[in-house]
Amino acid sequence: MHVHDHVHDRSHGHVGHSHAPQSFGFAFAVGVTLNSAFVIAELVFGYLANSLALISDALHNLSDVVALLLAWGAAWLSSKRPTELHTYGYRRASILAALINAALLLFAVGGIVVEAIDRFRFPAAVAGPTVIWVAALGILVNGVTALLFMRGRASDLNIRGAFLHMAADALVSFGVVVAALVITLTGWLWVDPATSLVVAAVVLVSGWGLARDSVNLALDAVPRSIEYADVRDYLAGLEGVADVHDLHIWAMSTNETALTAHLVRPCGSDDAFLHKVCDGLSRRFNIHHATLQVETSREACRLASADAV
Repeated sequence: MHVHDHVHDRSHGHVGHSHAPQSFGFAFAVGVTLNSAFVIAELVFGYLANSLALISDALHNLSDVVALLLAWGAAWLSSKRPTELHTYGYRRASILAALINAALLLFAVGGIVVEAIDRFRFPAAVAGPTVIWVAALGILVNGVTALLFMRGRASDLNIRGAFLHMAADALVSFGVVVAALVITLTGWLWVDPATSLVVAAVVLVSGWGLARDSVNLALDAVPRSIEYADVRDYLAGLEGVADVHDLHIWAMSTNETALTAHLVRPCGSDDAFLHKVCDGLSRRFNIHHATLQVETSREACRLASADAV
């Protein structure tokens, strides 16, 4: 963990803690390799077995390979040092990657639905045993990949996206196995496109959630894991603080949160107070980059109004 502290003077203090994100380079490398090989296998055997469910799942897994590559690249960019032009570094690349990944998922949904509707109109035979074995392999590949990202899913939107993609795909592959078994036993060809629609629904749910969160972060919304009112109440309850205004909380990246606020403290401030507040923000709310301006009077601040931004 890298820690950097700055205290400028008694009226304005900045204390930041930059917690380097866990490295998932190995997980990304294994995930991309396994899923790329599996996509090729699904496309080949899906074509040979004439299974739309298998081919649609392959296209979904292809989007996951792209998603993993984007997330991997963004994680690498996020680790680059700040420059005079990019004073926060390239942390927001992870947010942009999550946004692009969500768009890819939602685009894939449309293609799957169109093909499923067409297969309802023109049913075709499916080689059930082939589909079963390939989809069963998918359960293994996606399950193993999901486990690689499990430990980071709670603290990073990029990692959470990777985990959810893989976990959902494992469930989808399970659904494809079930569909192939039903077709083999009953001959109901409509089960294949119906399973494709289920695949589309799973992709839509995961893609929509990722899109919502990434758009919010791109628009500097308060991260979902943080309650704005709780942070404001914490700051307002500090010893000697009479008022809190101009409070802003936003994501610097998919795993780092920043905060700025003005604290009215008639008795003034010192380094110990600033460091204590920022330590509390880090421990209570996982906010590691806080900038606090301490004022002795609210009247003199032009940003004291609730309408000021």
